[in-house]
Amino acid sequence: MKKAVLTILKYLFFLGLGIFLVWWSIHKMGEKNWEECKTALKTARYYLYIPVFFILIASHVSRAIRWKILMKPMGYNPGLVNTFFAVMVGYLANLAVPRLGEVLKCTILGKYEKVPADKLVGTILVERAVDVVSLIVVFIIAVVTQLSIIGEYAKTTIQTNFLSGDKQSTIIKLVIIVAAFVLVYFVLKYIFKKFSHIVFIKKVNILFKGVGAGLSSVRHMQNKKSFIFHSIFIWLCYAAGTYLGFFVIPETSGLPVAAAFPVLAFASIGMIITPGGIGTYPWFIMGVMELYGIDEGHGYANGLLQWIAQFSIILLVGFISLVALPYYNSRRAKHSLPSGESAKT
Repeated sequence: MKKAVLTILKYLFFLGLGIFLVWWSIHKMGEKNWEECKTALKTARYYLYIPVFFILIASHVSRAIRWKILMKPMGYNPGLVNTFFAVMVGYLANLAVPRLGEVLKCTILGKYEKVPADKLVGTILVERAVDVVSLIVVFIIAVVTQLSIIGEYAKTTIQTNFLSGDKQSTIIKLVIIVAAFVLVYFVLKYIFKKFSHIVFIKKVNILFKGVGAGLSSVRHMQNKKSFIFHSIFIWLCYAAGTYLGFFVIPETSGLPVAAAFPVLAFASIGMIITPGGIGTYPWFIMGVMELYGIDEGHGYANGLLQWIAQFSIILLVGFISLVALPYYNSRRAKHSLPSGESAKT
């Protein structure tokens, strides 16, 4: 109960932060820029978001295929449709409660494909680690290709959001975190060995072994080239969608292709800070576009439209996936082997 209350309070805090940033961004830009923003929203070429829709859907399908690749070494080969539905429902859940989607999509796939959810948790950790590395690569590309434009902005943003405090305190924090992980590892190892006869300890140990099996899927991966291809393809789709989004408003349509990388990189930080990137996503895009000479009104309008596009896709396709899951699997059960025989290979 206490944990649930803390989760709700945490969500409300970050949701409140996002709403505050929406208000603050509008208040900060002044009446002239806000009028320009409203005009841009009214006259935007919304039809250009049709190709963006398909590009982002392609990235989600690619993410589902990549997840399947991670499950293969464990002896499981779930259907692509169910895997895609689970991914989209996970995104939908994340809009409500951050990180809930990671658990929910494991539960959904476990239910319809009979894949142990504890093993799927390990594959999710692998995916998140790969996404962090991919985001770092996008940052490197952005800084290397656009150093003269975004160099100082990148340094300030990263220090403010992730490296606040002096250098010494940052190093101390990292050392403490690493030491804590090492300590927890040895304490758990001792507990599992000493009290293995206790039912609760035995269940927790099984859970950790399942997570470990999911993590080890990388080491035993058979199709590493395909995994790398999909990891690159996902982020190229994000970059392509971001670039096409520039053309929705005439004032931002002249931005170079290379600008898509810093816009994507900093907008991704916005997605991390608040649920679904509310408030922070358009705010970061506005900040980057200002560096390219785009005024606050049009920069914020473009960022808001790009956020709405992503939010709408997740809302629409996520809801369709949620509704379609039971229907699809009931039809599938009538025309295939019983659920459970088709899941494990």
